[in-house]
Amino acid sequence: MSDIRDAFRSQAKACAELGSPFMERLMGLAATRLAPGTAVADHLLHWPGDPAVNVDNGPLRLAGALHALKLQGLALVDEYPPHKVSDDALWDAVFQAMQDHTAWILEWLASPPQTNEVRRSAALLPALALIEERHSLPVELLELGTSGGLNLRADLFHLELPSGCIGPEDSKVKLTPEWRGTKPAALRLPHVVRRAGADLSPLDPANDDDQLRLLAYLWADQPDRMQRTKAAIETAIACPVETTAEDAGDWLARQLARPSDGRLCVVFHTLAWQYFPEATRKTAEVAMETHEGPLVRIAMEADGGSGAILTLTTYPDGTVETLGRADFHGRWIDWHAG
Repeated sequence: MSDIRDAFRSQAKACAELGSPFMERLMGLAATRLAPGTAVADHLLHWPGDPAVNVDNGPLRLAGALHALKLQGLALVDEYPPHKVSDDALWDAVFQAMQDHTAWILEWLASPPQTNEVRRSAALLPALALIEERHSLPVELLELGTSGGLNLRADLFHLELPSGCIGPEDSKVKLTPEWRGTKPAALRLPHVVRRAGADLSPLDPANDDDQLRLLAYLWADQPDRMQRTKAAIETAIACPVETTAEDAGDWLARQLARPSDGRLCVVFHTLAWQYFPEATRKTAEVAMETHEGPLVRIAMEADGGSGAILTLTTYPDGTVETLGRADFHGRWIDWHAG
Protein backbone atom coordinates (compact mmCIF):
# COMPACT_ATOMS: atom_id res chain seq x y z
CA MET A 1 0.00 0.00 0.00
CA SER A 2 1.31 3.43 -0.94
CA ASP A 3 2.15 6.26 1.40
CA ILE A 4 0.17 9.43 0.70
CA ARG A 5 3.36 11.47 0.32
CA ASP A 6 4.65 9.01 -2.28
CA ALA A 7 1.29 9.29 -4.01
CA PHE A 8 1.58 13.10 -4.13
CA ARG A 9 5.09 12.80 -5.56
CA SER A 10 3.88 10.35 -8.21
CA GLN A 11 1.01 12.66 -9.13
CA ALA A 12 3.42 15.60 -9.36
CA LYS A 13 5.55 13.64 -11.83
CA ALA A 14 2.49 12.70 -13.88
CA CYS A 15 1.32 16.31 -13.99
CA ALA A 16 4.75 17.42 -15.21
CA GLU A 17 4.66 14.82 -17.99
CA LEU A 18 1.17 15.98 -18.95
CA GLY A 19 2.17 19.62 -19.26
CA SER A 20 0.92 21.16 -16.01
CA PRO A 21 3.73 22.89 -14.09
CA PHE A 22 1.23 24.40 -11.66
CA MET A 23 -0.17 21.01 -10.69
CA GLU A 24 3.34 19.57 -10.48
CA ARG A 25 4.14 22.35 -8.03
CA LEU A 26 0.93 21.99 -5.99
CA MET A 27 1.26 18.23 -5.66
CA GLY A 28 4.93 18.61 -4.71
CA LEU A 29 4.03 21.11 -2.00
CA ALA A 30 1.43 18.73 -0.61
CA ALA A 31 3.99 15.93 -0.52
CA THR A 32 6.36 17.95 1.64
CA ARG A 33 4.14 20.36 3.59
CA LEU A 34 1.00 18.41 4.47
CA ALA A 35 1.12 18.19 8.26
CA PRO A 36 -1.08 16.42 10.82
CA GLY A 37 -3.41 18.34 13.07
CA THR A 38 -6.35 19.27 10.86
CA ALA A 39 -9.27 17.09 9.77
CA VAL A 40 -8.46 17.14 6.04
CA ALA A 41 -4.73 16.55 6.53
CA ASP A 42 -5.33 13.75 9.04
CA HIS A 43 -7.75 12.06 6.66
CA LEU A 44 -5.23 12.20 3.83
CA LEU A 45 -2.30 11.09 5.98
CA HIS A 46 -4.31 8.14 7.30
CA TRP A 47 -6.08 7.27 4.07
CA PRO A 48 -8.46 4.33 4.68
CA GLY A 49 -7.60 2.58 1.40
CA ASP A 50 -4.68 2.83 -1.00
CA PRO A 51 -4.05 6.49 -1.99
CA ALA A 52 -1.82 5.57 -4.97
CA VAL A 53 -2.48 7.34 -8.26
CA ASN A 54 -3.51 4.09 -9.96
CA VAL A 55 -5.85 3.04 -7.12
CA ASP A 56 -7.82 5.58 -5.02
CA ASN A 57 -5.74 8.56 -6.18
CA GLY A 58 -6.03 10.61 -3.01
CA PRO A 59 -3.89 13.44 -4.47
CA LEU A 60 -6.15 13.96 -7.48
CA ARG A 61 -9.21 13.92 -5.24
CA LEU A 62 -7.73 16.75 -3.18
CA ALA A 63 -6.72 18.64 -6.32
CA GLY A 64 -10.28 18.37 -7.64
CA ALA A 65 -11.75 19.59 -4.37
CA LEU A 66 -9.46 22.62 -4.26
CA HIS A 67 -10.07 23.51 -7.91
CA ALA A 68 -13.82 23.22 -7.37
CA LEU A 69 -13.58 25.75 -4.55
CA LYS A 70 -11.66 28.09 -6.84
CA LEU A 71 -14.14 27.67 -9.71
CA GLN A 72 -16.96 28.65 -7.34
CA GLY A 73 -15.03 31.67 -6.11
CA LEU A 74 -14.93 30.32 -2.55
CA ALA A 75 -11.15 30.04 -2.12
CA LEU A 76 -7.79 30.24 -3.91
CA VAL A 77 -9.06 32.86 -6.35
CA ASP A 78 -5.96 35.03 -6.03
CA GLU A 79 -3.46 32.17 -5.82
CA TYR A 80 -4.44 29.90 -8.73
CA PRO A 81 -3.46 30.62 -12.35
CA PRO A 82 -3.31 32.99 -14.06
CA HIS A 83 -1.98 34.57 -10.85
CA LYS A 84 1.62 33.87 -9.85
CA VAL A 85 2.46 33.62 -6.16
CA SER A 86 5.24 32.17 -4.02
CA ASP A 87 5.16 28.61 -2.72
CA ASP A 88 4.52 29.95 0.77
CA ALA A 89 1.57 32.07 -0.36
CA LEU A 90 0.08 29.18 -2.36
CA TRP A 91 0.38 26.67 0.45
CA ASP A 92 -0.94 29.16 3.03
CA ALA A 93 -4.03 29.62 0.87
CA VAL A 94 -4.46 25.85 0.45
CA PHE A 95 -4.15 25.36 4.20
CA GLN A 96 -6.73 28.09 4.82
CA ALA A 97 -9.11 26.50 2.31
CA MET A 98 -8.78 23.15 4.08
CA GLN A 99 -9.61 24.92 7.35
CA ASP A 100 -12.51 26.99 6.04
CA HIS A 101 -14.17 24.25 3.97
CA THR A 102 -13.35 21.10 5.96
CA ALA A 103 -16.70 19.33 5.69
CA TRP A 104 -17.07 20.10 2.00
CA ILE A 105 -13.56 18.85 1.13
CA LEU A 106 -14.00 15.67 3.17
CA GLU A 107 -17.24 14.93 1.33
CA TRP A 108 -15.50 15.53 -2.01
CA LEU A 109 -12.62 13.21 -1.04
CA ALA A 110 -15.10 10.36 -0.56
CA SER A 111 -15.76 10.12 -4.32
CA PRO A 112 -13.27 8.90 -6.95
CA PRO A 113 -11.85 11.31 -9.55
CA GLN A 114 -13.96 11.91 -12.64
CA THR A 115 -11.55 12.69 -15.45
CA ASN A 116 -13.54 12.86 -18.68
CA GLU A 117 -10.75 14.02 -21.01
CA VAL A 118 -12.35 15.11 -24.28
CA ARG A 119 -9.12 14.94 -26.32
CA ARG A 120 -9.14 11.15 -26.01
CA SER A 121 -11.74 11.30 -28.76
CA ALA A 122 -8.84 12.18 -31.08
CA ALA A 123 -7.88 8.50 -30.80
CA LEU A 124 -11.45 7.22 -30.99
CA LEU A 125 -12.42 9.08 -34.16
CA PRO A 126 -9.94 7.48 -36.62
CA ALA A 127 -10.76 4.10 -35.06
CA LEU A 128 -14.46 4.72 -35.69
CA ALA A 129 -13.70 5.77 -39.28
CA LEU A 130 -11.74 2.55 -39.79
CA ILE A 131 -14.68 0.58 -38.42
CA GLU A 132 -17.04 2.32 -40.84
CA GLU A 133 -14.74 1.49 -43.77
CA ARG A 134 -14.66 -2.19 -42.82
CA HIS A 135 -18.23 -2.80 -41.67
CA SER A 136 -20.49 -0.01 -42.96
CA LEU A 137 -23.22 -0.74 -40.42
CA PRO A 138 -25.22 1.48 -38.08
CA VAL A 139 -23.44 1.58 -34.72
CA GLU A 140 -24.42 1.18 -31.10
CA LEU A 141 -21.72 2.98 -29.12
CA LEU A 142 -21.23 1.48 -25.64
CA GLU A 143 -18.72 2.96 -23.17
CA LEU A 144 -17.33 1.29 -20.06
CA GLY A 145 -16.38 3.73 -17.30
CA THR A 146 -18.26 6.56 -18.95
CA SER A 147 -18.00 9.27 -16.26
CA GLY A 148 -19.97 12.16 -17.81
CA GLY A 149 -20.19 10.43 -21.18
CA LEU A 150 -18.56 13.28 -23.09
CA ASN A 151 -16.61 10.90 -25.32
CA LEU A 152 -19.83 9.06 -26.15
CA ARG A 153 -20.38 12.06 -28.42
CA ALA A 154 -17.00 11.62 -30.15
CA ASP A 155 -18.56 11.47 -33.62
CA LEU A 156 -19.97 14.97 -33.01
CA PHE A 157 -16.46 16.40 -32.53
CA HIS A 158 -14.14 17.68 -35.28
CA LEU A 159 -10.65 16.21 -35.63
CA GLU A 160 -8.08 17.91 -37.85
CA LEU A 161 -5.58 15.55 -39.50
CA PRO A 162 -2.64 15.90 -41.91
CA SER A 163 -4.73 14.03 -44.48
CA GLY A 164 -8.01 15.87 -43.96
CA CYS A 165 -10.49 15.87 -41.13
CA ILE A 166 -12.96 13.62 -39.37
CA GLY A 167 -16.24 14.78 -37.93
CA PRO A 168 -18.54 17.75 -38.57
CA GLU A 169 -16.76 20.98 -39.41
CA ASP A 170 -19.31 23.05 -37.48
CA SER A 171 -18.65 21.17 -34.24
CA LYS A 172 -18.05 23.27 -31.12
CA VAL A 173 -15.33 20.80 -30.10
CA LYS A 174 -12.15 21.09 -32.17
CA LEU A 175 -9.41 18.49 -31.71
CA THR A 176 -5.96 19.33 -33.05
CA PRO A 177 -3.48 16.79 -31.64
CA GLU A 178 0.11 16.45 -32.75
CA TRP A 179 -0.15 13.69 -35.35
CA ARG A 180 2.62 11.13 -35.66
CA GLY A 181 2.97 8.00 -37.73
CA THR A 182 0.81 7.20 -40.76
CA LYS A 183 -2.11 9.22 -42.07
CA PRO A 184 -5.52 7.57 -41.65
CA ALA A 185 -7.02 6.68 -45.00
CA ALA A 186 -10.57 6.32 -43.64
CA LEU A 187 -12.26 9.61 -42.77
CA ARG A 188 -16.00 8.88 -42.86
CA LEU A 189 -17.72 8.12 -39.56
CA PRO A 190 -20.42 5.51 -38.98
CA HIS A 191 -24.01 6.45 -38.27
CA VAL A 192 -24.45 6.16 -34.51
CA VAL A 193 -28.00 5.04 -33.73
CA ARG A 194 -27.60 4.54 -29.99
CA ARG A 195 -25.20 5.74 -27.29
CA ALA A 196 -25.04 4.29 -23.80
CA GLY A 197 -22.53 3.93 -21.00
CA ALA A 198 -22.03 2.61 -17.49
CA ASP A 199 -20.13 3.98 -14.52
CA LEU A 200 -20.35 3.32 -10.80
CA SER A 201 -21.00 7.06 -10.34
CA PRO A 202 -22.03 8.50 -13.70
CA LEU A 203 -22.26 12.26 -14.08
CA ASP A 204 -24.97 14.21 -15.89
CA PRO A 205 -23.49 17.07 -17.97
CA ALA A 206 -26.80 18.90 -17.69
CA ASN A 207 -26.57 18.96 -13.87
CA ASP A 208 -24.75 21.96 -12.36
CA ASP A 209 -23.05 19.96 -9.60
CA ASP A 210 -21.89 17.31 -12.07
CA GLN A 211 -20.61 19.99 -14.44
CA LEU A 212 -18.52 21.36 -11.58
CA ARG A 213 -17.04 17.92 -10.92
CA LEU A 214 -16.15 17.46 -14.60
CA LEU A 215 -14.44 20.86 -14.74
CA ALA A 216 -12.73 20.62 -11.35
CA TYR A 217 -10.61 17.64 -12.42
CA LEU A 218 -9.09 19.72 -15.19
CA TRP A 219 -5.94 21.65 -14.30
CA ALA A 220 -5.99 25.35 -13.63
CA ASP A 221 -3.03 26.19 -15.85
CA GLN A 222 -4.58 24.48 -18.88
CA PRO A 223 -7.40 26.84 -19.93
CA ASP A 224 -7.67 25.20 -23.35
CA ARG A 225 -8.89 22.00 -21.68
CA MET A 226 -11.45 24.02 -19.76
CA GLN A 227 -12.78 25.67 -22.93
CA ARG A 228 -12.87 22.38 -24.82
CA THR A 229 -14.68 20.58 -22.01
CA LYS A 230 -17.26 23.35 -21.70
CA ALA A 231 -17.90 23.02 -25.44
CA ALA A 232 -18.24 19.25 -25.06
CA ILE A 233 -20.70 19.75 -22.20
CA GLU A 234 -22.81 21.98 -24.46
CA THR A 235 -22.71 19.28 -27.13
CA ALA A 236 -23.66 16.62 -24.57
CA ILE A 237 -26.65 18.58 -23.32
CA ALA A 238 -27.92 18.84 -26.90
CA CYS A 239 -27.41 15.09 -27.45
CA PRO A 240 -28.64 13.10 -24.41
CA VAL A 241 -27.36 9.56 -23.88
CA GLU A 242 -28.23 6.63 -21.65
CA THR A 243 -25.93 6.33 -18.63
CA THR A 244 -26.37 3.74 -15.92
CA ALA A 245 -24.94 3.54 -12.40
CA GLU A 246 -23.81 -0.09 -12.47
CA ASP A 247 -20.81 -2.38 -12.58
CA ALA A 248 -19.44 -2.14 -16.12
CA GLY A 249 -19.23 -5.91 -16.62
CA ASP A 250 -22.79 -6.65 -15.52
CA TRP A 251 -24.10 -3.74 -17.56
CA LEU A 252 -22.28 -4.81 -20.71
CA ALA A 253 -23.53 -8.38 -20.35
CA ARG A 254 -27.09 -7.08 -20.32
CA GLN A 255 -26.49 -4.82 -23.31
CA LEU A 256 -24.96 -7.56 -25.43
CA ALA A 257 -27.74 -10.02 -24.58
CA ARG A 258 -30.03 -7.95 -26.80
CA PRO A 259 -30.51 -8.83 -30.49
CA SER A 260 -28.21 -6.88 -32.81
CA ASP A 261 -30.90 -6.12 -35.41
CA GLY A 262 -28.34 -5.39 -38.10
CA ARG A 263 -26.33 -3.04 -35.91
CA LEU A 264 -22.65 -3.16 -35.07
CA CYS A 265 -21.89 -2.93 -31.35
CA VAL A 266 -18.80 -0.82 -30.68
CA VAL A 267 -17.59 -1.18 -27.10
CA PHE A 268 -14.91 1.26 -25.97
CA HIS A 269 -13.02 2.29 -22.86
CA THR A 270 -10.25 4.83 -22.32
CA LEU A 271 -7.93 4.50 -19.32
CA ALA A 272 -10.63 2.75 -17.30
CA TRP A 273 -9.92 -0.97 -17.67
CA GLN A 274 -7.11 -1.02 -15.09
CA TYR A 275 -9.46 0.34 -12.43
CA PHE A 276 -12.10 -2.39 -12.90
CA PRO A 277 -12.03 -5.33 -10.48
CA GLU A 278 -10.91 -8.62 -11.99
CA ALA A 279 -14.47 -9.98 -11.81
CA THR A 280 -15.76 -6.98 -13.78
CA ARG A 281 -13.13 -7.42 -16.49
CA LYS A 282 -13.88 -11.14 -16.76
CA THR A 283 -17.63 -10.59 -17.05
CA ALA A 284 -17.12 -7.97 -19.75
CA GLU A 285 -14.70 -10.18 -21.69
CA VAL A 286 -17.07 -13.16 -21.62
CA ALA A 287 -19.96 -10.96 -22.76
CA MET A 288 -17.97 -9.74 -25.77
CA GLU A 289 -16.59 -13.17 -26.63
CA THR A 290 -20.05 -14.79 -26.61
CA HIS A 291 -22.02 -11.98 -28.29
CA GLU A 292 -23.86 -13.36 -31.31
CA GLY A 293 -23.90 -10.24 -33.48
CA PRO A 294 -21.08 -8.19 -35.01
CA LEU A 295 -18.95 -6.46 -32.37
CA VAL A 296 -15.70 -4.54 -32.15
CA ARG A 297 -13.88 -3.14 -29.16
CA ILE A 298 -11.73 0.00 -29.03
CA ALA A 299 -9.38 0.16 -26.06
CA MET A 300 -7.07 3.02 -25.11
CA GLU A 301 -5.24 1.82 -22.02
CA ALA A 302 -1.93 2.12 -20.20
CA ASP A 303 0.51 -0.74 -20.81
CA GLY A 304 3.72 0.64 -19.37
CA GLY A 305 4.87 2.22 -22.62
CA SER A 306 4.79 5.82 -23.76
CA GLY A 307 1.24 7.05 -23.34
CA ALA A 308 -1.52 4.49 -23.91
CA ILE A 309 -1.77 1.68 -26.42
CA LEU A 310 -4.73 1.88 -28.81
CA THR A 311 -6.14 -1.47 -29.91
CA LEU A 312 -9.05 -2.73 -31.96
CA THR A 313 -10.47 -6.19 -31.25
CA THR A 314 -12.88 -7.85 -33.68
CA TYR A 315 -15.27 -10.55 -32.50
CA PRO A 316 -16.17 -13.37 -32.57
CA ASP A 317 -12.62 -14.45 -33.45
CA GLY A 318 -11.03 -12.02 -30.96
CA THR A 319 -8.37 -10.72 -33.34
CA VAL A 320 -6.48 -7.86 -31.69
CA GLU A 321 -4.99 -5.14 -33.88
CA THR A 322 -2.69 -2.40 -32.60
CA LEU A 323 -3.77 0.91 -34.10
CA GLY A 324 -1.07 2.98 -32.43
CA ARG A 325 -0.44 4.92 -29.24
CA ALA A 326 -1.91 8.05 -27.71
CA ASP A 327 -1.00 10.55 -25.05
CA PHE A 328 -3.12 10.03 -21.93
CA HIS A 329 -4.73 13.44 -22.53
CA GLY A 330 -4.82 13.09 -26.31
CA ARG A 331 -2.17 15.75 -26.95
CA TRP A 332 -0.51 13.49 -29.54
CA ILE A 333 -1.55 10.43 -31.53
CA ASP A 334 0.98 7.99 -33.01
CA TRP A 335 -1.12 6.15 -35.59
CA HIS A 336 0.12 2.83 -37.02
CA ALA A 337 -2.95 1.35 -38.71
CA GLY A 338 -2.60 0.96 -42.46
